[in-house]
Amino acid sequence: MAENSSVSPGGITPLQQMLASGTGALFTSLFVTPLDVVKIRLQAQKTPFSKVLSIQTIPWSIHQPKWKCFLYCNGLMDHLYVCQNGNSCTAWYKTPTHFTGTMDAFVKIIRHEGIRSLWSGLPPTLVMAVPATMIYFTTYDQLRGFLYAKMDSQGRYIPLVAGGLARLGAVTVISPLELIRTKMQSRPLSYRELSVCIQSAVAQDGWLSLWRGLGPTMLRDVPFSALYWYNYELVKEHFCNRFHLDEATFMVSFAAGAISGMVAAILTLPFDVVKTKRQIELGDMETLGVSTSRSSSTWLLMQRIRAESGIRGLFAGFLPRVIKVAPACAIMISTYEFGKTFFQKMNEEQRLSSL
Repeated sequence: MAENSSVSPGGITPLQQMLASGTGALFTSLFVTPLDVVKIRLQAQKTPFSKVLSIQTIPWSIHQPKWKCFLYCNGLMDHLYVCQNGNSCTAWYKTPTHFTGTMDAFVKIIRHEGIRSLWSGLPPTLVMAVPATMIYFTTYDQLRGFLYAKMDSQGRYIPLVAGGLARLGAVTVISPLELIRTKMQSRPLSYRELSVCIQSAVAQDGWLSLWRGLGPTMLRDVPFSALYWYNYELVKEHFCNRFHLDEATFMVSFAAGAISGMVAAILTLPFDVVKTKRQIELGDMETLGVSTSRSSSTWLLMQRIRAESGIRGLFAGFLPRVIKVAPACAIMISTYEFGKTFFQKMNEEQRLSSL
């Protein structure tokens, strides 16, 4: 059966692939945003601490060259307080909310900020997720079809290569939106506050600051994508052979997506932690005019996290990430496959009716 040149090897057009993946991205974002908010809060929080600083020649402290200062983080930015009487600062020193685990974060966020806070950052999530997913899934299918056609083989590693390359392009395009989403979810922020934060960062470090965290994001997402598609095709093939199916059903796609997503999420979690920490550092101490030595290397930053929090620090947010990624991958891929099947049948009916 001859196919139109605008139709992909799967029997649907690129536009139809984009519609199927966009629908899946919409449903997935609505479902997993609360889990993403909790994950980012757990990764972003730091233990409050106090520090004595020597402050010389302060205009409003001519008679006292040294005051005691308290420095603590709420997960988004560092706050510096100066007081004259040392311990009297405790009257106005408010310890930020600390989360001991996933359920504790859910309860405290709802109690103190309202249930709507679980969907904070949803608008930029949708703005980012829908077009990025459309580009990503369509590019993957097109690349996979192209590689199969050019290599003229059933290469087992083609999904791995296609998945990695497709994600590389999508990550670069949506990196600034990912940064904005992370900032909004790490702490309740109004759009005005967010705008001031972004403008300040651009003024100080240039437009490239909006791509902060791109390195660890690539280290997280490109291997994740490669592992995900490789395992997904293997698991789907296994289920189809086990249950004697000619094509994967909705439930087969759902199960294969969940399993492959969970495996990939666990293996790439340390890079997710590094990405989150690097992005929330945007504008932290710079807004106070205090210079800090931040590690630009992903490896050095991982070592710093390990020194401060141990090995467990590299797997912060483990449970919410796994709980989020497994169903998210399952919902996304099963919805996408369902959409492709729908368009395939529609195209087939149109071809038959035109004969």
